[in-house]
Amino acid sequence: MTIEQTLLQRCDSKCELCTSDSNLTVYEVLPVDISGAESSIMVCDVCHGQINNPDTIDVNHWHCLNSSMWSEVPAVKVMAWRMLKRLSSEGWAHDLLDMLYLDDETLQWAETGSSSSDDDSAPTLDSNGTVFQAGDSVTLIKDLDVKGAGFTAKRGTTVRNISLTGKPDQIEGRVNGVRIVLLTRFLKKAS
Repeated sequence: MTIEQTLLQRCDSKCELCTSDSNLTVYEVLPVDISGAESSIMVCDVCHGQINNPDTIDVNHWHCLNSSMWSEVPAVKVMAWRMLKRLSSEGWAHDLLDMLYLDDETLQWAETGSSSSDDDSAPTLDSNGTVFQAGDSVTLIKDLDVKGAGFTAKRGTTVRNISLTGKPDQIEGRVNGVRIVLLTRFLKKAS
């Protein structure tokens, strides 16, 4: 049996990430020690396109990871972890990433092939050009309407223990008990 036939049988002819049954293709989850069905997954053309071209990501499409991250197939778990990591600036994706358990070997596989590397990304800077680090405290320099939460984050509010998102213009933090994404141009590092 070919790899494609094995994968189609394993996934019941559905994308292993979003369960779509149209335009399926084999996707090899790199890097691999052994090639074959164990290091590959079956994905639809939508997932495939967004995995390979991060600029086209439709965040709503990836809510499907809520189910696929629980797969028994290590290669599926690795791709779910990588996509959740890529989307971690979204609150729901960050929460799912916190719930996802990978054994040490699978986690190493996921991290090794992850395209996002902290070393070559741009630093996250506040409105004055000061570099943010995870765990810093920041102060809002402008009143910000928090859409969906029904409140305004007031200028002068201190946000403690921030998280970096991997996007240099955004951080995450808690304001009024709600975890939100904040644009760095409206923040300054607290002294």
